Amino acid sequence: MSRDIPRIHAVTDDLILAHPEFTSRARGVMRALGPRGAVHLRARYLTTAQIYAIALALGDAQESSECWLVVNERLDIALAAKTRAAQLTSRSLTVADARLVAGELPLGASIHSASEAAAAERDGADWVVAGHVYSTSSHEGMPARGVSLVSDVVRCTTLPCIAIGGVRPEFVGTLRDAGAYGVAVISGIWGAPSAEAAATDYLSHYDGDGAAVRGVS
Repeated sequence: MSRDIPRIHAVTDDLILAHPEFTSRARGVMRALGPRGAVHLRARYLTTAQIYAIALALGDAQESSECWLVVNERLDIALAAKTRAAQLTSRSLTVADARLVAGELPLGASIHSASEAAAAERDGADWVVAGHVYSTSSHEGMPARGVSLVSDVVRCTTLPCIAIGGVRPEFVGTLRDAGAYGVAVISGIWGAPSAEAAATDYLSHYDGDGAAVRGVS
């Protein structure tokens, strides 16, 4: 299973999803990443109907690009919209409870410690998203957990570890060397002048090319 899980996860928030051109931007990111990437639909304030509509609108892109569409927290929407996976957090169903109804649907778990990663593995998660690794504006005032979080998770679990939190392209090699299976990114992709080019840049850095894309920092 692990060899099929995406390496680059482009995670959204409410503001990103509310962008008038989000669907077209997401299609570009999905084309750039292909089967090695995932777009996460993550929203705290959008309604169920709004998230479901976005998932449906990107369904054809999921099929043509083979990029995964993942719904965060809302397992019901993931199942109804037939997305490739769901990402579970402290606000959603537990992995154990979700597994009872998810069937073979891949499930990720958001964790903040090695012990939480081990529990997620016992409960049936397919991967973990670990963070926040570096300082990030989305967790302002909260100390970063550092690359050691990735190393600790990798030591105590066999699950693929996706590092999140302030991950810039130039940090990807360090995280990969620490054992990260992949990385999750918010502003590094969606805040770039070209989200599609930024997605390509992250994938290049993961592959060790270090190729900077013009206009992406």
